[in-house]
Amino acid sequence: RVDRDAEGGAMRLYIAGPMTGREDFNYPAFYAAERDLTRAGFDVLNPAFDEKVPGSRPWEWYMRRALSMVLDSDGMALLDGWEMSRGATFEHLTARTLDMPCRPLQVWLDDPWGEGGDR
Repeated sequence: RVDRDAEGGAMRLYIAGPMTGREDFNYPAFYAAERDLTRAGFDVLNPAFDEKVPGSRPWEWYMRRALSMVLDSDGMALLDGWEMSRGATFEHLTARTLDMPCRPLQVWLDDPWGEGGDR
């Protein structure tokens, strides 16, 4: 049902969206996106992860980890509000510079073959 990567496996999508300044760092939205994309047949890379004290490390630490995940993905699923996030816009710029498809989450779910276009 979903796009396949060059090796014929499920397309790997990175989830990008706002975290800083959001309640619970917006983790519930990231976890819901991961669940929905996984159910749709995608392999998902989610930058939200459980830690004893969420947000306890410097922003740069999280971005280094996130960019590593972006580079390991085939495309990007964008959560609402990503345009207002310093980190998500940087992740998006990186993905677009590398010619990766970047689409809103719902477009990936509704149109997995990408006929809805990239952002």
